Amino acid sequence: MASLAIQTGNPEIHDHERIGHPEKTQWVLNAPEPPSLWQELMDSVRETTLFHARRFPSVKDKGSFSRTVISSLQAIFPIFCWCRNYKTAKFKKDLLAGLTLASLCIPQSIGYATLAKLDPQYGLYTSVIPPLIYAVMGTSRDIAIGPVAVVSLLLSSMIPKLEDPEANPVAYRNLVLTTTFFAGIFQASFGLFRLGFLVDFLSHAAIVGFVAGAAIVIGLQQMKGLLGITHFTNKTDVISVMEASWRAVHHSWNPHNFLLGCSFLTFILITRFVGRRNKKLFWLPAIAPLISVVLSTLLVYLTSADEHGILIIKHIKKGLNPTSFHQLQFNNPHIGEVAKIGLIVAVVALTEAIAVGRSFASIKGYRINGNQEMVAMGFMNILGSVTSCYVATGSFSRSAVNFSAGCETAMSNIVMAITVIVSLELFTRLLYFTPIAILSAIILSALPGLVDFHEAYMYGFNEQKMKNQQKMYASSFSNSYSDRNVNEEESMGKNTNQAVILDMSNLTNIDVSGIASLEELHKNLASSGKELAITNPNWQVIHKLRVANFVTKIGGRVFLTIGEAEEACLGAKMAAV
Repeated sequence: MASLAIQTGNPEIHDHERIGHPEKTQWVLNAPEPPSLWQELMDSVRETTLFHARRFPSVKDKGSFSRTVISSLQAIFPIFCWCRNYKTAKFKKDLLAGLTLASLCIPQSIGYATLAKLDPQYGLYTSVIPPLIYAVMGTSRDIAIGPVAVVSLLLSSMIPKLEDPEANPVAYRNLVLTTTFFAGIFQASFGLFRLGFLVDFLSHAAIVGFVAGAAIVIGLQQMKGLLGITHFTNKTDVISVMEASWRAVHHSWNPHNFLLGCSFLTFILITRFVGRRNKKLFWLPAIAPLISVVLSTLLVYLTSADEHGILIIKHIKKGLNPTSFHQLQFNNPHIGEVAKIGLIVAVVALTEAIAVGRSFASIKGYRINGNQEMVAMGFMNILGSVTSCYVATGSFSRSAVNFSAGCETAMSNIVMAITVIVSLELFTRLLYFTPIAILSAIILSALPGLVDFHEAYMYGFNEQKMKNQQKMYASSFSNSYSDRNVNEEESMGKNTNQAVILDMSNLTNIDVSGIASLEELHKNLASSGKELAITNPNWQVIHKLRVANFVTKIGGRVFLTIGEAEEACLGAKMAAV
């Protein structure tokens, strides 16, 4: 009998003793189940409590206590770490990045506020307090904080089920602020109790599908502004939006809005293309939205186009963020639903922010602290909810601009926030004649970045190809095995019994796709009269293999060592002969 031992992570094949210990196999098969979600939560709370208790020594040791306080402050507020080595050269880069960021942030924030069915100034408010707090508490150098399209859509699609934003805009706004408060509470709790693993429950495929779907819905919703429609459906499903757009085209749409919006949308997309072709012109697509706002506003003002059907923003409230603590609705009859919405928004916002932060950190070669990021996001949304901000998170498009502009630290967020403060104090009156179609064009220009066509093709449109690839990979085992042993089979005869043994000692976990590949491998081997055995899987892997009934399918051939697997397979074949 010939057998092939394949190790899943270690190229070195160890020489195990071949002394049979059948009872040891039961230790693997009867491994305890992984801890439940509640147990993991309790373990995280216990570890966190002990961790913080160990950080504070006895008060008697004053020197040690002082050092611990300083180190704790640096851990909670990372700005104390990087500001010690902050130099003028870095500030110049952060200043340029922050100003470039603000030129994109101001028009986007106004547009996203309207997407969330809030007054335009709330988008600007959200670009002041949260970025300042994140700059003090966050660990990413490149992430840009503010309102984003996906979160704005989530709020505008879920909260109107509780309160109509058109019939009662004040009550709707209060529920948005309350949702922001709950989102911050959940995010801070995830970080304080080191529950970052909860975010991992969102699979990459689900995130890609959700974001792409949200981008499509957001784009359809912008038909209202692009066509100059005053009355539009509040529903977010594709059929309702397309139906409302079709009705508007035949009755109430204004071609001037459409031409104006499409013209500047084309301009923004062209500048983006130029910026990608020439990296030195990175600033061009970044300031294109602001240029569009300025030019279109002047055009409407000089030609009095608002009197000919061009819809404009009109009044934007002047001044800094007003307090909103008294607007939080903790006694609202829908408080339970608001908390659920807050949880959903918290997880989605964290997922986007951490994904963005890790992407740019990996490029620059530094690490971000996931739990600290959650704490920073949580506190900025908690404080934001009492200063008239709605849910803020890391924006991929603005973070990419921040990165391209050469930012060095989170100081670029501070520069951006200060620029927005100046705009709120001095320039809100100048935005009175800004066309709504321009805001729709700016939002539409940001949507292509939300759709990952390659991943969507792989996960959705190319499902059959993935299945074929999975079968092909299951065959980096059976086919290669056959090729490597074909001469031995010919010399020993076609009736030679053979087995493939997979050493899983270096496999930490397995998912549904991995199990499906193993099942396909088992089928391919079984069809040619060969057996499959696995050795030394850890308890998480064996638990999932048992739940998927894979252990039964391979006849319980699970062993501690390769030697035991070879002896068992060989003994069974010899007995059968």
